Amino acid sequence: MVDKKDFPGIEDELEIVWLMDISKMDYVRQSMDMYCSRKNTKPKHVVGTLVGYAILKPETRTDDLHNYHRRFFWLKDHDRYYQPEGVYKTGAPLEAVDPRTVAPGEAGELTERAWGMPLTR
Repeated sequence: MVDKKDFPGIEDELEIVWLMDISKMDYVRQSMDMYCSRKNTKPKHVVGTLVGYAILKPETRTDDLHNYHRRFFWLKDHDRYYQPEGVYKTGAPLEAVDPRTVAPGEAGELTERAWGMPLTR
């Protein structure tokens, strides 16, 4: 399970914007990036397709280094959405979460749907 403590500033999220239709996606990759502007929405470090991002509340403050933290969601070319019979036919990358569990201020969760088979704990 993903923990909120892994995402500093997640409590500052106002809205999640999806750039693609997530209804057919079993999982998306969830990451956090730092920005010098609250309005910047393009992650600096994504290697793949940007699927969505968080919009921050107007009152959001910067960290001690004057950066804003913003969550974003993305996919790589070899993810299940693009290659259903590929390397992630079952299983999922470490940062994968079911997009249906994503909400402002709530870390997404790895579900059986995202994993592609029953989860064993």
